[in-house]
Amino acid sequence: MIEKREFYINGQWAAPAASNDFEVVNPSTEEPCAVISLGSEADTNAAVAAAKAALPGWMNTPVEERIALVEKLVDVYEARAEDLAQAMSLEMGAPIDMARTSQAGAGSWHLRNFITAAKEFPFDGPLNDRSPNDRIIHEAVGVCALITPWNWPMNQVTLKVGAAAVAGCTMVLKPSEQSPLNAMIFAELMDEAGFPAGVFNLVNGDGPGVGSQLTTHPDVDMISFTGSTRAGIAITQAAAPTLKKVDLELGGKGANVIFEDADEKAVKRGVLHMMQNTGQSCNAPSRMLVQNSIYDR
Repeated sequence: MIEKREFYINGQWAAPAASNDFEVVNPSTEEPCAVISLGSEADTNAAVAAAKAALPGWMNTPVEERIALVEKLVDVYEARAEDLAQAMSLEMGAPIDMARTSQAGAGSWHLRNFITAAKEFPFDGPLNDRSPNDRIIHEAVGVCALITPWNWPMNQVTLKVGAAAVAGCTMVLKPSEQSPLNAMIFAELMDEAGFPAGVFNLVNGDGPGVGSQLTTHPDVDMISFTGSTRAGIAITQAAAPTLKKVDLELGGKGANVIFEDADEKAVKRGVLHMMQNTGQSCNAPSRMLVQNSIYDR
């Protein structure tokens, strides 16, 4: 049994403020495979305080230096890709080949794309040609709470962390308690890459606990959440009194639209896309809308 009870706060692994064990279940065997801790309000407060303290220094770090750290992160990520794949296969049931290619591969792919985008993004530029002395300066939003789901763990973690890092935001990650092991490895990677203490923090927990604490915390400036529509509504309502920015990717899977000029393999591709990750994907085309003229065929 794997035991991973600590949280990553302010550049160090820290024991939880109070004992609250949670068993991680391997869905391919339906047996517990690991024990983690679910955080308390004290743990959440400590992580947010670390992120808040690190914000002034990180947001004022030259963007070139922030990009360089993300580039270093890609290197250490790829060196530990097998560890990430094994963790995801264990805790969320992906076949190991898929965990190595699609699941782990998604993370490095997203991080590289953020590096490319950041190098081209005008963080500081003139308002327009007629007003060369008036500037538009893009600054960090602030302390970001990042809440990720179980089904594509590294895909979602890197999408949120990569964006926050290049933008100069500090962050607290709450991964799904159903698949937390890969995120804890990712915290090791952030540490090895050399991100300053407090820039990235990780607290495990469930939605009613750490999730709710983050969405109502007065020192959190933005929530990035991927999950159910029900939870997204609750987060938006909880964040409103403190005027947090809220970015949501919620339930509802995309339709597959097939027109009469589609090739003969369109249906097969749609079905295969639907069933990738056993259908547990937020872009799985679970409906197929077919033009009348080719419907019978």
